[in-house]
Amino acid sequence: MRVVIVTESFPPDVNGVAHCALQTARHLVDRGHAPLVVAPALADDDPDGGAPCPVVRVPSLPLPGYPQVRVALPSRRLAAAIAEHRADVVHLASPFVLGVRGMAAAARLGLPAVAVYQTDLAGYARTYVGAGEAAAWRRIRSVHTAADLTLAPSGAALRDLEAHGVPRVRLWPRGVDTARFRPGLRDEALRRTLAPNGELVVGYVGRLAPEKQVELLSGACELPGVRVVVVGDGPSRPALEQALPGAAFLGRRTGEDLARIFASLDVFVHTGPFETFCQTVQEAMASGVPVVAPAAGGPLDLVAHGRTGLLVPPRDAAAVRDAVWSMAADPALRAAYGAAGRATVEGRTWAAVGDQLIGYYADVLAGRRTAVAA
Repeated sequence: MRVVIVTESFPPDVNGVAHCALQTARHLVDRGHAPLVVAPALADDDPDGGAPCPVVRVPSLPLPGYPQVRVALPSRRLAAAIAEHRADVVHLASPFVLGVRGMAAAARLGLPAVAVYQTDLAGYARTYVGAGEAAAWRRIRSVHTAADLTLAPSGAALRDLEAHGVPRVRLWPRGVDTARFRPGLRDEALRRTLAPNGELVVGYVGRLAPEKQVELLSGACELPGVRVVVVGDGPSRPALEQALPGAAFLGRRTGEDLARIFASLDVFVHTGPFETFCQTVQEAMASGVPVVAPAAGGPLDLVAHGRTGLLVPPRDAAAVRDAVWSMAADPALRAAYGAAGRATVEGRTWAAVGDQLIGYYADVLAGRRTAVAA
């Protein structure tokens, strides 16, 4: 099968869309298929290190106020790449700008398109603009209605899409690398560096941007015997360094370094209420770390409240603080939650979800053939 993956982001970018697109391309290659990735051009000439297949970059500009995010410019390169690859199916990863053009190109070429919903644009509109949620849903509905199939990463995302009139939606979760993220990487020397007085190490991993609401960790920072560790970078970092006194900001980490940090945490806290999935929660669970997360979006599918961690009301700093404090007081509870979390995700490999995706491609292609025959 020849697949063109049109993605709004791709490594070396570090985010959920980029990571999922990379894992999808790897799995397609592993299964003997022929993927091609089309993504926005990089800010510089960094190579596409680790890409398992050819990558076509289209011209792009940095997003105003958030230069780490690149927005693709109109270009004939996209349609030409799809045509030259002789694609059987076009995979649209979180279609927003480049993905919309990919959808149009697929339609002109008579190719089926599978759209993967990964970004809560309506939530972002509320966060960054304070309005525009209805307009965001109109755009989402328009883009995804044009696809042969839309894949939602969680039950909450699927329900949102269907409630807003998006047709032909199926569930497609994300895998996690349980070989990389594992409890055995817990590093006592690192823990002594982060918490020299033996504090409970409470970590957040992710982008530092307004929609992530990392400032909700402020109450946890004030707890005695607790050290908050923040991993990641983004436009909110200067403000967060002021809002979270005493927290350790480690910047962006990747690979085995990131896995070692995850395994060395005592509690993982995710604060953002707009997650369509929340991959870092899975990575924490794979690392044997109990989780505190908002009872909204993707974490509802991932965290079994009272078994693998605690779900708290969204946007509630006091609830985050109290959940951390309850775990701080009970090492046995933390250990039980961590072990249950690891057991829960052990079967959620990228190979398993990748095979499910290939099945969806096959369904779409079969549907097209049936329609033509009729």
